[in-house]
Amino acid sequence: MAVLITACVSFSLAQTVVIPAIPAIAAEVGASTAATSWLLTGFLLSASVSTPIVGKLGDVHGRGRVLAVVLLIFTAGGVVNAFADSLGVLVAGRVLQGVAGGVFPLAFGIVRDTFPRERVPHALGIVSAVFGIGGGIGLPLSGVILDHGDVSMIFWVNLVALPAAVAAWRVIPRGPVAASARIDWLGAGLLSVALTALLLGVSQSGSWGWGSARTIGLLVVGVAVLGVWVVTEARVREPLISMAVLRRPVVAATNLAGLLVGVSMFASFLAIPQFAQAPESAGYGFGASVTAAGLLLVPVAAAQLLTGAFVGRLEGRFGSRVVLAAGTGLAAVAFAGMAAAHAHPWHFVVLGALFGAGLTLSLASMANLVVGAVDQSEVGIASGINTVTRTVGGSFGAAVASAILSTHTIPGSPLPTEGAYAATFAFSAAAALLALVATLLIPRAGSPRAWHVADEAVEPAAA
Repeated sequence: MAVLITACVSFSLAQTVVIPAIPAIAAEVGASTAATSWLLTGFLLSASVSTPIVGKLGDVHGRGRVLAVVLLIFTAGGVVNAFADSLGVLVAGRVLQGVAGGVFPLAFGIVRDTFPRERVPHALGIVSAVFGIGGGIGLPLSGVILDHGDVSMIFWVNLVALPAAVAAWRVIPRGPVAASARIDWLGAGLLSVALTALLLGVSQSGSWGWGSARTIGLLVVGVAVLGVWVVTEARVREPLISMAVLRRPVVAATNLAGLLVGVSMFASFLAIPQFAQAPESAGYGFGASVTAAGLLLVPVAAAQLLTGAFVGRLEGRFGSRVVLAAGTGLAAVAFAGMAAAHAHPWHFVVLGALFGAGLTLSLASMANLVVGAVDQSEVGIASGINTVTRTVGGSFGAAVASAILSTHTIPGSPLPTEGAYAATFAFSAAAALLALVATLLIPRAGSPRAWHVADEAVEPAAA
C-alpha cells in the first residue's frame, strides 16, 4: 500500500503542481503564457493516450513490473524538466511524465491481485482518494516553492517516484498475467488518435474559440476515429478492450459518472485559487498570494484523507452505487454553496471540505464498481478507461471554466466579474448533479442488467 500511494501521489501531484507556476515558467524560458500552457496540455494528452495502453500492458506482462518501468519513465521526465532551458524540452519532459497516467489502473489491478478479498474495497478507496488528494496538495505546494525557491524545484519534487519504482520492482509480486501475450496495437493507435484529437480540441478551445475551424475539425476527427475504433475493436480477435465489457451497464454508467466528476473537479481547481488571488478592489476576492490561495484547497485534501479511511466500510454496508450517489450529491451541494456564498475564506474552507469528502466517495466507489464488474484479466484496461474519462472530463471542465472567466470580465480590466465565478461554480454543481443522475443508471447489485449485455450473459467477477 505504501508503494502504491507513493506512486499515485507522484502522478496526481504532477497534474496540478505546474498550473500556478505557468506564468513564472513562461518568464523563465521567454515564452508566452498561452504557449507555456502546453505543459499542462501535453501532459494530459500523454496521460490520456498512455493510460489504457499501460493498463493493458500490465494485464499482459504483470502489473508490478510495468508499474516500476512507468515510474522510471516518469522520473526521467522530471529530470529532463528540471534541467530544461527551453519550452520545447519542457513539453517533451511533461509528455514523458504523462505516461504515468497508467499508475492508477495498475494500482487497482495490484490491489485486486494481492490483497485479501475483504480488504479490497477499503484499499481501493484509499488509492482512489490519492487521485484527488495529490491534486489538491499540488496547488499550494507550487505556491510555497515559487515563493521560497527556484522554478526547477517544481520538477525535482517528482523524484519521489524513484524510490517507489525500486520498491515496486522488489516488493510487488508479478501477479497473474493474461493467457495471451498479444496486444492490439491497431486498436491502441486508433484510440490514441481519437483521444488526442478530442482532448486537444477541448483544451485549446479557450485560445482558438469553440467555433473555430481548428476546434471543430479536431472534435469531428476525434469522434470519427473513435467510431472507427469501436467498429475495429468489435471485429478484432483479441481487442484492446472488449466492447461487451465497455457496453456493460455498470461500466458504461460508471464511466459517464467519471467523466462528469472530472469536469466538476478540474473546474474547481482552476476557479478557487484565481478567485482568492483577485484583489479586493475588484469587489470580490481576498487579494491572496499564490501560496495562500492554494491553501484554500488544503481542506479539500484533508477531507479526502479522512473520508478515504472509512469509505470501504461505507461501501461494505451500503454498496458502491449508494456511496457514489452520496459522493456526487455532496459535490453538487458544495459547488452550489460556492456559487451562492463566497464572500469569506471560511466559505471555501467549509464547502471545500464537503467537496473533498464527496470526491473521495465518488472516486473510491467508481473504482470498486469497475473492478468488480470485469474479469481479473481486464481490470487494468477497464479501470484505465475510467481514468481516461476523468482526464478528458477534467480537460473539458478546465476549458469551459476558462471560457466563462475570460468572456465575462470587468469593463476596462482583464479580471473576471464576480458573476463569472458564480457561473463557474454553478457549472461545476450542474456537472456533479448530472454525475448523480448517471449514478442512478447503474444497475443495483444482483440485477440481471448488471451482468448481461444484449442477449449475451456475462459472468460477474468476484467482488
